[in-house]
Amino acid sequence: MARKSLIQREKKRKKLEEKYHLIRRSSKKEISKVHSLSDKWEIHGKLQSPPRNSAPTRLHRRCFLTGRPRANYRDFGLSGHILREMVHACLLPGATRSSW
Repeated sequence: MARKSLIQREKKRKKLEEKYHLIRRSSKKEISKVHSLSDKWEIHGKLQSPPRNSAPTRLHRRCFLTGRPRANYRDFGLSGHILREMVHACLLPGATRSSW
């Protein structure tokens, strides 16, 4: 199980990313439309004004049940370890056992 503080940090980053998503997207569209270099620098400064943790690249996918940050399957939102246990217990419909 991941530490509670790390899980809370990820939740905080997710909230910040959702809050500043539209600002980032609009700034990027403006940069692509503008042709003068000085205007691009000005808009780029606006793009750097939101907090660092609001950037989508700082988010890390975690297991839904355990909070484990590695070996996650996007389709299920689970880590490989938990996914394997759930498939063996027939808790995931449509998933078939493999030679794990």
